[in-house]
Amino acid sequence: MARPVKLRTICEKPRINIFGPKSFKEENCIEMSLEEYESIRLIDYNNLTQEECANFMGVARTTVQKIYDNARGKIADVLVNGKTLIIKGGNYQICNNKGYGKYCNRKHCRKFES
Repeated sequence: MARPVKLRTICEKPRINIFGPKSFKEENCIEMSLEEYESIRLIDYNNLTQEECANFMGVARTTVQKIYDNARGKIADVLVNGKTLIIKGGNYQICNNKGYGKYCNRKHCRKFES
């Protein structure tokens, strides 16, 4: 039996979830999961290491590395080929900002920034 997938903790859903050229075509869409988006936000935007990102999301560093590599590949495809990026779905839980583990109320939590 396969091991159940652990939920990845994210701060919240992105405020905007569709990016791309003005000419929207469904066949030219790439879907990015919310945990992939969160890894990009934490590592590239907030300059965290993969280890810090893993602690923030509540998963192993190797898991974050896979998520992050997939996300970067999708962003490259969108930029190089002029596709539309849609952020939705995934295997995640949204932090409740009430002391979930040690990951809430930290400066990289979007709810904490608000």
